[in-house]
Amino acid sequence: MMQKILGLAVAATLALPLGAQAHGPARLKTEQSVVLDATPDEVWQVIGKFDDMGWHPAVARTEMTPEGAPADVPEESTRVLHLKAESGDPTITEQLMSIDPDKRQYKYMITDVAVEVLPVTNYSSTIQVKDKDGHAEVVWKAGFYRGFPNNDPPANLNDDAAMAAVNGIYQAGIDALVERFGKAE
Repeated sequence: MMQKILGLAVAATLALPLGAQAHGPARLKTEQSVVLDATPDEVWQVIGKFDDMGWHPAVARTEMTPEGAPADVPEESTRVLHLKAESGDPTITEQLMSIDPDKRQYKYMITDVAVEVLPVTNYSSTIQVKDKDGHAEVVWKAGFYRGFPNNDPPANLNDDAAMAAVNGIYQAGIDALVERFGKAE
């Protein structure tokens, strides 16, 4: 009996690496930040409006849905980002999960996006403006999965593609803020 139990334990231990491979993708995380030559309140006035992503160079316009929907009610405020593109109207739909004006922070999640537009799934993010010695420190972070949920993803939907896409979006936004406000020395 003991040999049978030991044999099952050894078999289960040997199967663990195979099970881990079959598990699928791991949640990816990224964070970018910059300290700007502006006060936290000045920067929050620009990026703290959920209904206005006009400060980001990739966004052509922001639309609240349904029309007239509030921009500051968690789980009711939904925005559609219409992206700049040579053709078509690529969009990303995001829902506000929480907002704290006192902390100059909001959290949101993507509820709809084509993986051809952004190769991610289950994306959630936080953007915050902190006070760093009187200057605004913008911290933008996210957690997400790659665009292909199964094993052996194609190159355009793998972990590297997902990380590169999100980091590219964040970097473009941060670069635009640095251009607008300047970087603190």
